[in-house]
Amino acid sequence: MWLEKTVTTDFHLVSMPIDYKIPFCEYFIIPYFMWFLFVPAIVGYEFFYSKKEYYQCCAYLFSGMTIFLIICTIWHNGLDLRQDISYNNNLCAKLVKMLYKTDTSTNVFPSLHVFNTLGCLVALYRSKGMKDKTWIKVIATIIGILIILSTMFLKQHSVWDVIGAFALAAILYPIVYVIPWGRKKQ
Repeated sequence: MWLEKTVTTDFHLVSMPIDYKIPFCEYFIIPYFMWFLFVPAIVGYEFFYSKKEYYQCCAYLFSGMTIFLIICTIWHNGLDLRQDISYNNNLCAKLVKMLYKTDTSTNVFPSLHVFNTLGCLVALYRSKGMKDKTWIKVIATIIGILIILSTMFLKQHSVWDVIGAFALAAILYPIVYVIPWGRKKQ
C-alpha cells in the first residue's frame, strides 16, 4: 500500500511499442477478476491435499511477491497505457473503471497477476493429486492463459511485465522445486 500511495508520478516507464498495438478490451476484466478465485482455489487445494506441496507452493508465491516488492521499492516503475473509457458504460467497462480507481498503473514490474498465475499452474501440474486429472489441468491452463492475456488487454501491464513475471518464475522454479531443501543425504 505504501508503494501505491508514494510512487505516483516519478517512475520509469516499462512499456514497449507492441503494448500500444494491443487493443484495449474491457471483457478481459472477467478473467482478470477470476485470478482472485484462481489463486486461492489452487493454494487451498494444495493445503488440503499435501502439506509438502502446499509449503512449496507458498514458498514459490511468497518468494516471488517478496522479490516484486524489493524491485518496486528500489526501481519505481509504471505505465502510461490506460485509455479513456468514459464513453463506455457496459458492466465490464464499469468494472474496469473501478479497477483503475483502486489500482494505480505504477509498480507493475514484474506482473504479480502473471507470476502468481504461473506459480499456481506449476503447483497444479506438479501435484501428485492431479496426476490423472488432465481435464482439470487443461481448464486451469486455459484460465491461466486468459488471466495472463487480460493483464495486457486491460492495459494493466506491459509485455515487459509479463516477460519479467515469466523470468522470475523460471529463476525461482529450481530454487523452490529442484534444490533438495531439508532432505537428508543418502
